Amino acid sequence: MILLCGAAIGVARSQDGSPAAGAPFYVNTFEKVPAAAALTALGRDLFSDPALSASGKISCASCHDPKHAFGPPNDLPVQRGGGDGRSFGVRAVPSLKYTQNVPPFTEHYFDDEGDDSVDQGPAGGRTWDGRSQSFHDQARLPLFSPFEMANANADALMPKVEARYAAQFRQVFGERTFADKALAFKGVLMALEAFQQSPAEFYPYSSKYDAFLRHEASLSVQELRGLAAFNDPEKGNCARCHPSALRKGAFPQFTDFGFAAIGAPRNAAIPANADRGYYDLGLCGPLRNDLKGRREYCGLFRTPSLRNVARRAVYLHNGVFNSLSEVVRFYAERDTQPQKWYPRASDGSTLKFNDLPEVYRANPDAQAPFDRHAGETAALSDADIVDIVAFLNTLNDGFKAP
Repeated sequence: MILLCGAAIGVARSQDGSPAAGAPFYVNTFEKVPAAAALTALGRDLFSDPALSASGKISCASCHDPKHAFGPPNDLPVQRGGGDGRSFGVRAVPSLKYTQNVPPFTEHYFDDEGDDSVDQGPAGGRTWDGRSQSFHDQARLPLFSPFEMANANADALMPKVEARYAAQFRQVFGERTFADKALAFKGVLMALEAFQQSPAEFYPYSSKYDAFLRHEASLSVQELRGLAAFNDPEKGNCARCHPSALRKGAFPQFTDFGFAAIGAPRNAAIPANADRGYYDLGLCGPLRNDLKGRREYCGLFRTPSLRNVARRAVYLHNGVFNSLSEVVRFYAERDTQPQKWYPRASDGSTLKFNDLPEVYRANPDAQAPFDRHAGETAALSDADIVDIVAFLNTLNDGFKAP
């Protein structure tokens, strides 16, 4: 929840509108203390307005469609954006739902609700590589990303905001808001941030599984089998990274906020991958550069929540799969039948982990179900895969109990 503290409008500010001298971003420097409802409504309008992009064609909602759990509205592996509205990005668009508890990025995460003596390693941050530390940073990123709304800077954005939203900004923040462009830009980010923390839209906990945890609904026999296989360390072992149980009375997020290298096959449908020398290495680049020299991080991407996962049409960071059953089967067979998932080399061998340079091919996860070898029996049977998919469908929001 955003905290707004009263302060004089004359407080010194940095270039992006934040209070100076290390003051928190949420410290109020407006004439008026913004009302939460009005701030959220303004953020909703900004989120859906393509006129705020350089091309005039792309809004936040273009890629984070409210009708698709604030994820992509189609089965394209990457979405179009940029200055012309037709340039392709390099990663699949994640859902913005259920990110309210994502901690800031750290290389040493200790889970205060589990064994707080265990260093989980890198965790947290928003986006696939965790480089956005907060809702504030996440709100800023698409406005200036060359793959998304592609504004050159705040000076290019704010005239469009003032032309369309001057009255609303003055009503929410005060009459003098646009007298200070940096302050007005801060208002843009705060409004987007407030909207993305709206519980009814972004974390309603309204799935069948939530109703089951509340003892208000029952799972079918098949869904219960799927839950058991999902949790079973000898089968799916999915709950290792996607915890499914109530924790201290809190509903599960279905992510441990950590990072993992899954070894997804290279997706030839991503235009950037036409360059054989290009690799998306997640934590160690190319979109994030502060960890570039950390070889052990190359190929690691943040574990997303599985809530509403059955509503997606593309999966994994590179959108290489288009069905949930295909993803679950890949997890089961990546190591037992790699020839099904990876291309062949000229000598007939399987090019396993072909979306990583060879020097990083020891990084992919090797814990169950990834602990088997070619020719061995997969950890999941065909029936287990069907059952797990049935369970994952219970994580869709909007369930109405009969």
